[in-house]
Amino acid sequence: MATESPTSPRSPTAPGLRELLRWPSRLERRIAVRYLRSRRSRRGASLSTIISIGGVAVGIMALIVVLGVMNGLRDDLRDKILVANPHLRIMTYGNSLRMDNWTDALAKVRATPGVVAAGPEVLSQSLIINAAGYPEAVNIFGMDTAAASLPVTSIPSTVTDGTLAFLATDSSADGAVLLGRRLSDRLNAYRGDIVTLVPPTAARINPALGYAMPRFWKFQVSGVFETGMYQYDNQWVLMDRETAQRFAGLDSAVTGIQVRVTDPWQAPRVGAELQDRLGFPYRSMDWQQQNGALFGALQLEKLAMGLVIFFIMIVAAFNIVGTLTMVVADKTREIGILEAMGLPAASIGRIFLAQGAIIGAAGVGIGLAVGLAVAFVVDWSGWVRIDPGIYFIDRLPVHVELRDLAVVIAAGFVVAVAATLYPSRAATRLTPVDAIRHE
Repeated sequence: MATESPTSPRSPTAPGLRELLRWPSRLERRIAVRYLRSRRSRRGASLSTIISIGGVAVGIMALIVVLGVMNGLRDDLRDKILVANPHLRIMTYGNSLRMDNWTDALAKVRATPGVVAAGPEVLSQSLIINAAGYPEAVNIFGMDTAAASLPVTSIPSTVTDGTLAFLATDSSADGAVLLGRRLSDRLNAYRGDIVTLVPPTAARINPALGYAMPRFWKFQVSGVFETGMYQYDNQWVLMDRETAQRFAGLDSAVTGIQVRVTDPWQAPRVGAELQDRLGFPYRSMDWQQQNGALFGALQLEKLAMGLVIFFIMIVAAFNIVGTLTMVVADKTREIGILEAMGLPAASIGRIFLAQGAIIGAAGVGIGLAVGLAVAFVVDWSGWVRIDPGIYFIDRLPVHVELRDLAVVIAAGFVVAVAATLYPSRAATRLTPVDAIRHE
């Protein structure tokens, strides 16, 4: 029976993953740093090391900026929407969508825990005509003049010219209105000018002419508001509640109750509680329900963009694999000498894992610093302008969240370390004799 020669090399058993992932010793860390340096300069890193660090840094920076942009779009859209949109709306079922006994419901709403402010509202649509006869479709929003003291929305703070008193100085006017800034500019109608509104109620038949004639209401522009939200500034007309009730033909009824809660994200819970307390035919609709499709699309886009940019880090991981594989091939004789001197195979593997950890830490640190700097500059300067008619906002906001930072940092470091597993285990399989004989 043939026996194995005592001088024949044996392939060492590769250490387990748990043994490889132990914290490297001081000697192992020093050797890892030495292998990352350039041959020509002991102080500078090799070109392959710099490229590997740069790949991780670019991936981290891109992830931070992209996720920050998606967060900024979501937050700015939420803030702009909530300028004139309440956290909650209490409405009724039925074809008319009118709320007759709203005073009792309002008292119950205001007595509910978590409700900061509440008030009646009148929503309708109309056609506005300027002095030159130019028509424009608009949304009418009737609100209480007392809302400025305890506002349900931020509309009172957006008035740039005039006040919410809705006082008409022209005796021929049926009342006063406030126009959105963009609507005011387009109609060339400013404070003191007269505009005509066509009510949404059915036109009456003129007995002399024999066909329906709508009634035209004349309003004096008493001010201008600017929310920064394209939809509001471009289409909204504000008037006091009582005038809006007469204009919409509701008499003493309203279309709903606006509700402001302590935390906007708790609006669904408070809305469900209000709906149970008020009972049928009342129903609640929070701001997330009204804009659910928009915020759902933003969340999906954030996830998709994050996955796409994450592939940059995967490319950087392959770069690390290639770099460390080259290091293993280049340092084969040194590895054999270290093993011959008694360094265990697990220590050899931890040397290369330490290199991956150093590359990952350096890349994550650089990418984090550059990404936060780019996010701050873009958000602070506002130099990236976008079309407000499409995106509702006029600049690109960047809001970085700590949760996203934690995920990005952890993912970048884990990918960098995981990329070193293959070259590390390849280095542990080298026998001292074969490694020293390697050319």
